[in-house]
Amino acid sequence: MSVVPAEVLPGAARADGNRAADAENGTRAVAGLGPRARLWPALAAVYRAQLSRARVARIPLLFVATFQSVGIMVLMRGVVDGGDEARAVVAGSSVLVVAFVALNLLAQYFGQLRASGGLDHYATLPVPPAAIVLGAAAAYASFTVPGTLVTAVVGSVLFGLPLTHLWILAAVIPLAGAALAGLGAALGLLAPRPELATLLGQLGMSAALLLGVLPPDRLPTVVQYARDLLPSTYGVEAFGLTFEANPDWGVVLLDLAVCAGVGVASLAVATWAYRRAAVR
Repeated sequence: MSVVPAEVLPGAARADGNRAADAENGTRAVAGLGPRARLWPALAAVYRAQLSRARVARIPLLFVATFQSVGIMVLMRGVVDGGDEARAVVAGSSVLVVAFVALNLLAQYFGQLRASGGLDHYATLPVPPAAIVLGAAAAYASFTVPGTLVTAVVGSVLFGLPLTHLWILAAVIPLAGAALAGLGAALGLLAPRPELATLLGQLGMSAALLLGVLPPDRLPTVVQYARDLLPSTYGVEAFGLTFEANPDWGVVLLDLAVCAGVGVASLAVATWAYRRAAVR
């Protein structure tokens, strides 16, 4: 078997291990690394891994989130008869399931991941940081689909609202889920301690409960302005409008567009927070 002289091989191919002495000038050449994974295949891989890992652990918590939202509607049934207030309660309670999982649990997950050094594992993978954040956010948001549907159906029957336009949840769940998951991931990654990440996640879910479930007309003016800053508000508004006899679809689409814009912004902040936490 003939041996090819080292002089005719490129620097990366002449590596003995990872490096080799250059025959001409004595410098050392480093072996080239493989290309990084593309965003969408990497995102799909992270999504499947997160979905498989969290399936057993999160199902009981999803039951708690659904039971909590249904219980809130039962309590509100004693003080709300119908009309705009009933629509606000059902829409807010349905999106609250998304807030519980996508905001609260995701903040706890990333807070614990950062504290335990789990980010070091992800940092060694040749995948874009956005794929890590988006994959985890999508997996957690996926767990909210059954609970949100159950809450919406039970609430509609409880308050006598039509079930005709429940298909709008196909847009509300992913858009509100993206906005809340991005916020939850950012809170977990930026919190210096996991306990603080848990606290921030709980406060965020409490804000979604108080500002999303309660009818906005009964809130003080200052609190109504704070409600407009909550990412899930626009998903609640879009869903609530579809209970009307003749929904204003232009306003519904506008609310969904705002929710989508907030989701893109919150996921971008979460990606930046992941980069920041991974290099520390």
